[in-house]
Amino acid sequence: MCGIAGYIGSSFSKLPADEVAHAMARSLAHRGPDGSGVKALGSIVLAHTRLSIIDLATGHQPMADDAETVWLVFNGEIFNYLELRAELISLGHRFRTQSDTETIIHAYRQWGDAFVERLNGQFAIALWDVLGRRLILARDRTGIRPLFYREHAGVLYFASEVKALRAALPHASWKLDTKGLGQALLFWSTVGDRTAFEEVSSLPPGHCLVIEEGSRTLKRYWDWNFTASGSQRQISMEAASEELRALLQDAVQLQLRADVPVGAYLSGGLDSSGLVALIRQRSDVRLRTFSVSFGDAEFDESAQQMEVARYLETDHAVVRCLPGDIARQFPRLIAHTEATILRTGPAPLMMLSRLVRESGFKVVLTGEGADEVFGGYDLFKEAAIRRFWARQPKSRWRPELFARLYPYLRNSPAGNRAFSHAFFGQELLDTASPFYGHTTRWATSRRNWGFLSGDVRHVLQGWRPEEELAQQLPKDMGRWEGLARDQYVEASTLLYGYLLSSQGDRVAMANSVEGRVPYLDHRVIEFANALPARLKLRRLREKAVLRQALRPMLPSSIVNRTKQPYRAPDSASFFEAGHAPEYVRHQFSAGRLAEAGLFEPAMASRLFEKCRAGKALGFADNMAFVGILSTMILEDKFVQGRSLE
Repeated sequence: MCGIAGYIGSSFSKLPADEVAHAMARSLAHRGPDGSGVKALGSIVLAHTRLSIIDLATGHQPMADDAETVWLVFNGEIFNYLELRAELISLGHRFRTQSDTETIIHAYRQWGDAFVERLNGQFAIALWDVLGRRLILARDRTGIRPLFYREHAGVLYFASEVKALRAALPHASWKLDTKGLGQALLFWSTVGDRTAFEEVSSLPPGHCLVIEEGSRTLKRYWDWNFTASGSQRQISMEAASEELRALLQDAVQLQLRADVPVGAYLSGGLDSSGLVALIRQRSDVRLRTFSVSFGDAEFDESAQQMEVARYLETDHAVVRCLPGDIARQFPRLIAHTEATILRTGPAPLMMLSRLVRESGFKVVLTGEGADEVFGGYDLFKEAAIRRFWARQPKSRWRPELFARLYPYLRNSPAGNRAFSHAFFGQELLDTASPFYGHTTRWATSRRNWGFLSGDVRHVLQGWRPEEELAQQLPKDMGRWEGLARDQYVEASTLLYGYLLSSQGDRVAMANSVEGRVPYLDHRVIEFANALPARLKLRRLREKAVLRQALRPMLPSSIVNRTKQPYRAPDSASFFEAGHAPEYVRHQFSAGRLAEAGLFEPAMASRLFEKCRAGKALGFADNMAFVGILSTMILEDKFVQGRSLE
C-alpha cells in the first residue's frame, strides 16, 4: 500500500517545480511511511510514498522498464502478479525485481491499454508512456483504492487523496461542492466522479483515464453486470456453494501474498468469521485477529468474536471503544475521510487500525463486500417484502413480514405497526424503478436537506440527484431481477463511496495499514452476479449460498446467526452528562455556521440541543447531527485551511 501523486502539463504549460511534488508526497506520508520518491520526466512529474509489503528490497517507485520508456507509480497490490510474471517471461520479458510493480510495466508493454483487464488486485495506477507521450490513470474494479484529480492553470494534478492536491494548490480556490454535499446527505456518499470539492474529480471504479496531448478519454473496463432474469445459471445450492468455496479459497490464497505478516479483522459475523476460517485453511502460522468492542450491548459483538477466535484458535486482540473515544477521534477522522459522513462507524475502525499497526502488522484481510455481493443487507429483505406486498397491495398479512426485520435495534422502524405500514409503503407500486429497494432509505436521509441553508437549497432547487445517478446506470438494468438492481445501486453508492472509502481505505491508511477484501475479488463478484436471486436471498434468509459454502468451517451459531450490521453510537458519542467537546460546540455555534453558510443556524442549533438532551430518536436525527458536524469540520480544514487534528 502506498500513496501516489503527480502532475502533467501540455507543451505550452509551465510545470510547477519538483518541490511541489515533494510537498504532495509529504502530505501522503501516512500512506507510505517506508520511503518516497519523485521523478521529473519533462512534461510530467511522478511522486510516490511507500508502505513496503512485497519485494521490500527492490520495489521502489517511481519505477521504469530497462529502456525507461514506461514509468509507473501505483498504490495497492496486484495479487496475481506471480502468474502474470510467469506468462510475461514466457513471452520474452525480462524482469529486474520481484515486485508486482514491475509486472504492471511489462503487462502494459505486452497488452497496451488492455493490461488493466489482466490484473487481479486493488489499485490506483499512474503510468507514463514516454514514447507515446500519454498518461494512463487506472483504478481497480470496485474502487478499493482512491484516485483524485484536478486541473488548474493548464496542469492536471492527481493524487491518492485530496489533501495532496491541496498541498500542490494551496492558493487556489477551495470550496465544497454543493451538489456533492446534496449527494452525500442523501446517498451517504458522493457518486460517480463527483467529490466533496468543487473542481476535484474522483476516477470512478473500473475506469481508466487516458491523457494525451489535447485529449482526455475516460474508458470503462469493468462493471457489476448481472445476468438477465430467467437467464441465470441453472445450478443447485450444493453445487453453487462448492464452487463458491473453491473461488473464495483461491481469492484468500492470492491475497495472503506478502513479505510481511498478515492479520484479519474479526467482527463476529458470518463474513469475517468465514474469512478467518478460510485463512486458517491456508496457513499453518497462528493467525492474529483484531476486533472492536463496545460498552453498549446494542453495538457490541464481543461474545461472538471470542467464540470464533476460540473455535479457530486465533491470537485475538480487541480495542474497546469507550464513551468519548469517538468524539476525540472525530476531527482526525474527517481529515482522513475527506468527506461528509452520516455515521460514526469509521472512528472505532480507525482505532482498530492503530491497534493493528501497534501490534506490528501492516496488512489485514477484511470481510467487506460480502453483503453487497451476496445480498446481505436488511435493505434487500425490505425490498423483497415490498415487492411481495405490491403484488397484493390490499393484503393485511403481507406487510406483517416487516416485523421479522431489525431484531437488533432498540427503535426499529418495524416496531410500530402503523408506522411500519406507512414507512415501507412509500412508492410501493413503483416496482419498475431502479431505485425501488432504496426508496425508504433515501426518504429518511433526504430529511438532511431540510437543515441546509437557504443559499444551498436555492442552488439545489430543481436538481434531483436520483436522476443524475440514473444516467449512470446500465441500459439493460430493467432486465435484471429486483435483487440485482438493488445490489447494483448499493455497490454504486454506499459500497464505493462510503464503506470502501471512509470506513475502509481511509481509516486503515490513517495508521499505515493495508486492508484487503477477498469477497471483492472480481471472479467472486462475477460468479455471484450470474446466480439467481433465490440462491442469495432465500425466504428472507440473507447470503444463503455463502452460508452453505462456509458451513463446514464454522460453529453453527455463527453460520445461522442473523446479520447484525456493524454500527457505533452516533450523536450520543459527543455528549457526556450533556456536555460536548469544545470543537463540537464551536462547529454548531451560530457564528461558525454563518461563516460556512451551509446549514441553517437556527435548525442546526435546535438539533444540537435535542441531541444534548439525549432526545435524538431513530436514524434521522443521528444522521443529521453527524452529517452537519462532519461537513463543518471538512469545510473548516479544507476550505478555511485550519489545522484541526
